[in-house]
Amino acid sequence: MDIIHGVNDRPEDLPPLPRHAGSGLRDRLAVMPAVVVTGPRQAGKSTLVRDLTPGRRTYLTLDDVGVRELAQTDPDAILGGGGSAVTIDEIQREPDLLLAVKRDVDRKRKPGRFLLTGSANLRLMNRVSESLAGRASYVTLWPMTRREQAGLGTVGVWEALCAAPEVDWPELLSAAEPGAVDWKVLARRGGFPTPALQLRTAKERAVWFDGYIRTYLERDLQDLASITSLVDFRRLMRAAALRLGQMLNQTELGRDVGLPQPTVHRWLNLLEASYLLVRLPAYAVNRTKRLIKTPKLFWGDTGVALHLAGGGEPGGAHLENLILHDLLAWRDGRLDPAEVCYWRTTTNEEIDFVVEVGERLLPIEVKSKGRPRLQDAKGLLSFRREYPERSLPGLLLHTGKSVEWLAPGILAAPWWAVV
Repeated sequence: MDIIHGVNDRPEDLPPLPRHAGSGLRDRLAVMPAVVVTGPRQAGKSTLVRDLTPGRRTYLTLDDVGVRELAQTDPDAILGGGGSAVTIDEIQREPDLLLAVKRDVDRKRKPGRFLLTGSANLRLMNRVSESLAGRASYVTLWPMTRREQAGLGTVGVWEALCAAPEVDWPELLSAAEPGAVDWKVLARRGGFPTPALQLRTAKERAVWFDGYIRTYLERDLQDLASITSLVDFRRLMRAAALRLGQMLNQTELGRDVGLPQPTVHRWLNLLEASYLLVRLPAYAVNRTKRLIKTPKLFWGDTGVALHLAGGGEPGGAHLENLILHDLLAWRDGRLDPAEVCYWRTTTNEEIDFVVEVGERLLPIEVKSKGRPRLQDAKGLLSFRREYPERSLPGLLLHTGKSVEWLAPGILAAPWWAVV
């Protein structure tokens, strides 16, 4: 398991790569007395907070036995009484420390006083919500986006598209950097820093992904809940990975893996709380209806999903998952709220993603083909007819190289020009 335990320790010859979440993190620290960074394990949370304003924050990690012992015996002392900025990594290892943080914040609400990180943990997040209600802001760090892996420290051009006049969209996308890349290669390596940046062969990545999943099942999952059968849980993970991009039917999924629907529901909730699984809601004008409509099933990392599914060739759903991952990293890095959904009608008209920013809607369709045609945009055209006042131009993302208007209000563009 050494390959797993060393993930957070960046090799000395690799410079730190900027992350999109960094700017939003700094903005939150300037306002709130406590900021909590969460997300899947090994996504780079420790590296992000350690490299933030080095020398200006005291950095403590509860992976250190001495620090952890002091947190248990004298939690107030570990925080320091001078009001200096403190970063506490892996707070889930000693959640009682949150009470000391709460007391300190209540004495003096100094912006940026505490920066906390923790891998997704239901009990931890419940404790954080209870202890730091109204005192903390939250940042989710997803695995690295394509542009983060390239050293640009950002996500796709979603913000620019939402802000620019549609007449400027072709020029905006034609000037995109970095350039074309094989999406199947990107899907196989995923976005976790070690397999994405350090491991060069499929065999090496398979070893890492296997260690990651085993560590999740044997250690992290036991912190989340009592699971009596890890074999059954892993079988459910594999079945979910094989259904990537499909509408979620929990009863059918349970029947296929021999588990009752309530167990499937509970275990999927655990996977979602761990940021391994993503349930994409269906778009509806009524926000309450979004909660009861059938979601689609995606994964937080395509590399993990492909490994769980037994390898094989990435399909169109994996390209959708790559784009969704970039959208989630963009959404969760914004200070203003945005939502990402899919759209489907009772007559089976459908588009892959709807991005809601304020009163505007950005409809997106993804095709794993190099030469899209107007018929590929039927869902986009229907959506724009349904929401003519709110809809931005429809974006048809493909694997080719051309940027062109297929019809008024429908722009076809390479996926890599956007993501």
